[in-house]
Amino acid sequence: MDNRYAVILAAGQGTRMKSSLYKVLHPVCGKPMVQHVVDQVSKLELSKTVTVVGHGAEKVKSQLGDTTEYALQSEQLGTAHAVMQASSFLENEIGTTIVICGDTPLITAETMSSLLAHHQETNAMATILTAKADDPTGYGRIVRNSEGTVEKIVEHKDANASEREITEINTGTYCFDNQELFRALSNVSNDNVQGEYYLPDVIEILQKEGKIVSAYQTASFDETLGVNDRIALSQAEKIMKQRINKEHMRNGVSIIDPDHTYISAEAIIGKDTVIYPGTMIQGDSVIGEECIIGPNSEIKDSKIGNQTTIRQSVAHDSEIGDSVAIGPFAHIRPSSTISDDVKIGNFVEIKKSVMGKGSKASHLSYIGDAEVGADVNLGCGSITVNYDGKNKFLTKIEDGAFIGCNSNLIAPVTIGKGAYVAAGSTVTNDVPEKALSVARSRQVNKENYVDRLNNKNS
Repeated sequence: MDNRYAVILAAGQGTRMKSSLYKVLHPVCGKPMVQHVVDQVSKLELSKTVTVVGHGAEKVKSQLGDTTEYALQSEQLGTAHAVMQASSFLENEIGTTIVICGDTPLITAETMSSLLAHHQETNAMATILTAKADDPTGYGRIVRNSEGTVEKIVEHKDANASEREITEINTGTYCFDNQELFRALSNVSNDNVQGEYYLPDVIEILQKEGKIVSAYQTASFDETLGVNDRIALSQAEKIMKQRINKEHMRNGVSIIDPDHTYISAEAIIGKDTVIYPGTMIQGDSVIGEECIIGPNSEIKDSKIGNQTTIRQSVAHDSEIGDSVAIGPFAHIRPSSTISDDVKIGNFVEIKKSVMGKGSKASHLSYIGDAEVGADVNLGCGSITVNYDGKNKFLTKIEDGAFIGCNSNLIAPVTIGKGAYVAAGSTVTNDVPEKALSVARSRQVNKENYVDRLNNKNS
């Protein structure tokens, strides 16, 4: 196998997106389009990858990091001009270069690998990735001769009536003999309406020189979708969502309604987990086996153990153990750790806190900046009062403590092991181990008060 290289074209402005966000950074299933492309390209065992950047170059570099080298196209003068910007990296290399657009997030490593293999098998100097389109309007057509050899690419606007009947289209992804590519690029002209240098002109140059030009037709037109506007972006999102969901289902995950379940490309989900409709699983989330997630739950960048249930709730940037019950309508905010066998009930918010094994906050509580031990019971309306308007403070509740309903724990404060806090208390001082803390005003009943009040007003 010869050396292989890749050039990813990611310099276009994307004006049709009508967005301040650079086009290739628009996400598809939570991941920027260009990141999808780079991730697939990285599976090809290439010697070098060069991404051509232009508008938003620094943001693209920040996203992709050191997974690729970068060439700058400071002025966008067409696709051939963009590839030329990679010449300092590649023009002296011997091997095969695949050129792919950074706005084609659905293309797979398998398709690119097949394209490269076909290129090598046919001894071609250039190979075009093609596809069959139900509606080829707007695409360049692949014109073949009677032996099936590619004769030319005809743009839609230049095609005659018979050529417009052709449904095999140019996808804009190519393989080239690397040295032939950069030699031919120097001969590409910008003598056209747009005054730009077009990469398909390299194909024409090589054909006129009698070089072998081949084509590999992918079975999946969807993979070739280029995203140029919000409509195409939504189409890519739908196709990617279906692809991701099908893969999870093949791996043993039950997704009750795939059309209304959104899972990121990076998420990992264990077998026999059930995902209910309206659920969004985002980022690098990892969900264990035999869990129940949803309906209408949002999980982001969180790790969830086995046999855990999260119903109609939100969990971000947190770690949740085994056999945990969360929800409905709970909010697990970032930097929280929920241990095994914990119950977080309805309208409970956990923020930057640890909940020890077997502890419970069943309803209507706020637990922020707290270390809660094992087997703690937090009654309805329990609050850790962690903020004084300038700083936040820690509340510690040790193993086996019982916090009565409507209790305010004014941090910094420690509730000792096995201690009780009476309902309605506002605790400002530490509570010793196994003590009962009653921190509320003494009840006073005024006998016959209502009768006296009524007599006074009569």
